[in-house]
Amino acid sequence: MKIRVGFGYDVHALVPERDLWLGGVKIEHTMGLQGHSDADVLIHAICDALLGAANMRDIGYHFPDTAGEYKDIDSKILLFDTMELLRDAGYTLGNIDATVAAERPKLNPHIPEMKRVMAEVLQVDVDDISIKATTTEKLGFTGRQEGIAAYATVLIQK
Repeated sequence: MKIRVGFGYDVHALVPERDLWLGGVKIEHTMGLQGHSDADVLIHAICDALLGAANMRDIGYHFPDTAGEYKDIDSKILLFDTMELLRDAGYTLGNIDATVAAERPKLNPHIPEMKRVMAEVLQVDVDDISIKATTTEKLGFTGRQEGIAAYATVLIQK
């Protein structure tokens, strides 16, 4: 068995008049994330981690923000398609460990639903997905509530 590890990172600016999507779940908030797609930073970080672990470049390579078909796309579709790329290459998912950095809104109440949604999309057990939420103690762009960042580490095997 071949085991590989990948790391992903994504960040998007918070802007008015956009829905806030994190982990495939719409979260009520006064602002949403700016991006070509639905700007789900958590899913994007996980996609990058998966692609990196399989040495398949990054999310922008496979789903470019210059392509019209990805405009406002639901990131759950990108996650599904990313996992299909890995499965086609003979990989299975071991686990995901992810962290979202945001001052607001409070994310802990939404984590069980994020895990459930992503497990369904990835067709894995919910226990294979760990999501944590943190703040940056009011430091940096996340602390000033200018944006949200997400980090993900994955383990895949062949």
